[in-house]
This record gives sequence, structure tokens and C-alpha cells, in this order.
Amino acid sequence: QVQLVESGGGLVQAGGSLRLSCVASGRTFNSYAMGWFRQAPGKEREFVGAIKWSADRTYYADSVSGRFTISRDNAKNTVYLQMNRLKPEDTAVYYCAASPYWGRAASMDRGQYNYWGQGTQVTVSS
Repeated sequence: QVQLVESGGGLVQAGGSLRLSCVASGRTFNSYAMGWFRQAPGKEREFVGAIKWSADRTYYADSVSGRFTISRDNAKNTVYLQMNRLKPEDTAVYYCAASPYWGRAASMDRGQYNYWGQGTQVTVSS
């Protein structure tokens, strides 16, 4: 069992930055790929990015590539999402999730993730 708790959300102006954190409980954190997803009001939850358990591979959605960076610290059971040059369309609830699978298709498929956090709100004002 893995429990995930996100933090770091808030209100920021367009062009600003935020860093989200997701802390995992359990001893097997470093055996899971970690993903970030987001859900805006009235929209489906969408893939943002993912990082392999070894932290040496990442994937990003085209909409955030070059602006967002995922990293992880397995010693701290924590995964991060650094968000730069934020846009109003980045406004959403952001979720971290854990998956035992890796690969581009698997990372982008929310059905491949076994555990989810409760989410943290990010609001970007124009």
C-alpha cells in the first residue's frame, strides 16, 4: 500500500512558478514510476508527466514540455513537479500517482496507476 500526499499548490500570476511536492508512505517508493496528472473543471484528468523509478527517464505532455520538470528523491520518498512560465490554462487540480509500469504509453495512461493522492489546486491568474 502506498499513500500519496501532494502539497505546494496555490495562486500565481501568469509567467510565475510553483513547485509541487508529493510525499509517499511505504518502503517501496523506489519501485514505482511516479506520474503527475491534472484535472480542470469540466474536463477529464490528463497526463502531465512521469518519471521512472530510477529517475533517469521522464516523459511530458506536449503542453508542458520545456516548462515543467519532474524530479524525485527516493531517499525522501518524494517526487516534485517544478512548473515555470505558468499559463492560465495550467489552472487545475494536480494529482500525483504511482505505477508499477514504465513506458511511454503506460506512463500516459491513468489506468496504469494504482495509487493516487488527493490533489492540490493550482490557479494561474492572467
